Amino acid sequence: MPAAHSSPSTLHGKDLGRRRFLQLGAGGLVVIGAGAFASTQLIGRPASVSPDSAAQSLRGGNGKIVRRELRAAPTTVDLGGRIVPTWTYGGTVPGPEIRATAGDELRIRLLNELPAPTTVHWHGIALPTDMDGVPGLSQEEVAPAGSFDYEFVVPHPGTYWFHPHVGVQLDTGLQAPLIVEDPTEPGKYDEEVVLVLDDWTDGWGDSPDAILQQMARDGMGDGGMGDGEMGGDGMSMGGMAGGDQPLGADAGDVTYLGHLINGRLPADPVTIESTPGRRIRFRVINAGADTAYRVAIGGHRLTVTHTDGFGVTPLEVDTLVIGMGERYDVVVTAGDGVFPIVAVPEGKDAAPARALLRTGSGRTPPADTRPTELDGHLLAYTDLTPTEADALAPKGPDRELDVSLQMVNGGRQWFINGAGFGDHEPLEISEGERVRLHLKNQSMMFHPMHVHGHTFALAGRGGPGIRKDTVNVLPMQTLAVDLQADNPGQWAVHCHNIYHAELGMTTVLSYLE
Repeated sequence: MPAAHSSPSTLHGKDLGRRRFLQLGAGGLVVIGAGAFASTQLIGRPASVSPDSAAQSLRGGNGKIVRRELRAAPTTVDLGGRIVPTWTYGGTVPGPEIRATAGDELRIRLLNELPAPTTVHWHGIALPTDMDGVPGLSQEEVAPAGSFDYEFVVPHPGTYWFHPHVGVQLDTGLQAPLIVEDPTEPGKYDEEVVLVLDDWTDGWGDSPDAILQQMARDGMGDGGMGDGEMGGDGMSMGGMAGGDQPLGADAGDVTYLGHLINGRLPADPVTIESTPGRRIRFRVINAGADTAYRVAIGGHRLTVTHTDGFGVTPLEVDTLVIGMGERYDVVVTAGDGVFPIVAVPEGKDAAPARALLRTGSGRTPPADTRPTELDGHLLAYTDLTPTEADALAPKGPDRELDVSLQMVNGGRQWFINGAGFGDHEPLEISEGERVRLHLKNQSMMFHPMHVHGHTFALAGRGGPGIRKDTVNVLPMQTLAVDLQADNPGQWAVHCHNIYHAELGMTTVLSYLE
């Protein structure tokens, strides 16, 4: 039976003079598991830096105070013809956008009206460790009928988002954008639209908890290795990435009944109204739990300007693949007509998520329209160069650490460095170090790896690498990233496939004296 959960939906638009900021939403989903982050006891070696003293520079900024009340509660939402019960923030999917300016202090009160504990993780934000929302590391879970006050400065402009960090609650309607504006933004666009991509099952198909339980019991089925053990070198055989399979032959475990843009199914898509010649900045967020998306806009090329909130030298492409947890900002110059915006589930046989860009008269493209741009120039990380302002200062690594990503027991477990979360050995670092993480994917599936509390630069190329906080590590690939150890505390490092994370693919970046 479908889970008795629910999520919301809304369409918000307001004219702010030169730019029109749109938040578009609808329907949602939810469920909760007692997985890797359910414990409220600190796991692993405690940092020698207390949360109260960590990242003091990130407390008490010079900007204004932004106050919000965030209500997490069960509700029923309309996904565009499909009514589902789920859990949401504020009754909508996506939840209400929070918008601030770099340097502002957020004071967000979480009210937990769910029948289960929860937290909020502020994805991509460098903030004090005790505000990071990870039970077992930085805060206790917020009990039903309880509340918690999140207070932190948003130091960097960019496209961010927030979601729970308890069990598989991420695979519900509990997610929303956090947009941090740049006070020095040159503003080379006329309008701005936030697009939230999501894969949907809650309240419609199997609940996220049921999916997690099935994976823990049955693993990947035929996708496993015989009796499910890793090879002697810890490496599984599997589909390599390349060609028309940029993430490899196996890009996800879960078959979803629907894929959404701003909470709407493709049969009843959100429509973005504009006029020809307007330059539109799209902030694209992948809030999915198990699905990467290939994104394109029919009749348009995409000028990529930011990834995970940090600037890149503008580059024009036809399409891009966005992994779970990643964000891209792209600018397009609107043509004349009605154009499909599509997000194709990468490596999955499923109908694309869809929205419409309408700038003039014309027929609405059929729901199954496949823009030719999807087969055009596909963005690669190595195509991008960080802006001078956002490049990590050049410096050799003071410490190098391996982060080996492994499938175990036929996909019933997913490990980092030979152990699941709770049995892990922390990645120990010291404040002030330049740390190089060697992300070694020893499995047949790609993993969008996310580091809390920091950004990193892709290493191993001629010039400076792009800045990110979430990166797709392809099957059998090793990817090196450099981060500056400038935010003491205990920080989760995990796969942003929430099911892999809950089945063990999580460890801790631990600061020592």
